Amino acid sequence: MENTILGLHHITAIAGNAQQNFDFYTKTLGLRLVKKTVNFDDPGTYHLYYGDEIGHAGTILTFFPWDGIGQGTEGVGMATEIGYAVPEGSLDFWKERFNEAKVKTTGLTERFGEQLLTFKDPDGLSLSLIVPETEDLRKPWETNEVKAEHATKGFHSTTLNLQRIDETAKVLTDIFGYRLLKQEGNRYRFVTDAVKTAAIVDLLENPGGNRGRNAAGTNHHVAFRVANEEVQMEFREKIRSKNLNITPKIDRDYFYSLYFREPGGVLFEIATDNPGFTVDEPLNELGTHLKLPRQHEHLRAELDQLLPKIN
Repeated sequence: MENTILGLHHITAIAGNAQQNFDFYTKTLGLRLVKKTVNFDDPGTYHLYYGDEIGHAGTILTFFPWDGIGQGTEGVGMATEIGYAVPEGSLDFWKERFNEAKVKTTGLTERFGEQLLTFKDPDGLSLSLIVPETEDLRKPWETNEVKAEHATKGFHSTTLNLQRIDETAKVLTDIFGYRLLKQEGNRYRFVTDAVKTAAIVDLLENPGGNRGRNAAGTNHHVAFRVANEEVQMEFREKIRSKNLNITPKIDRDYFYSLYFREPGGVLFEIATDNPGFTVDEPLNELGTHLKLPRQHEHLRAELDQLLPKIN
């Protein structure tokens, strides 16, 4: 099954204040900061990666924290929800934890027969904790306050908000190998059988919806996983054959990337497993050092002064 899309690789979003973002995701939500680096195109801005112990594909949520960028608007043409899998029986723990931390929640609900708790991060990004129909066996990252019996396991799904789903669905089915699993109202669930986790993409058809505006509290792009560069370049040819514009391969230090905008307007990425996050830091030190792309290493002294301190 390696010559296919292996579910979600990572999701990248936009934040405001870096310290606030770090506090919420590592302390309140209990994720591990697996990499502290900078935006390739704007090295004066952090690129923060949160995930499990080693930063496995399918667990990684990344942020560009631009202080003062202002509030974005969720809408059509973007991913508008990130779903994390959590263990059965853990939602009461999270309800109480969010209440104590004054996290904005929209309460418990059910979707496709699965229980979920939806909430917002400090910038207004929409997330959910979902108890999957089939137990997620991935090993979670634990903290002193969030133990394994409650901790997130990695991505369950993401939701794309679209005026029409038809052409986006064709990308998922005809190129990526997903299939339509089921439908509830205007929500269509697509799944890949190539992997057991981080395998779901929901398409929300919203014909009258307003277009989203990217700024704090919105998703920037959704990355899909492939095993290696060889498979990645096979997908590049498939995408080009559908008359979609796609970038050349880009070295992102921890994976290789291709980018294209699917017909509904969402920016998609195809990212490799290799070389991974331990390429420049040992496992026990992930996220503890500022790691710079090679082309920005000469700016280290300047960036040490410019970038806000995160504690």
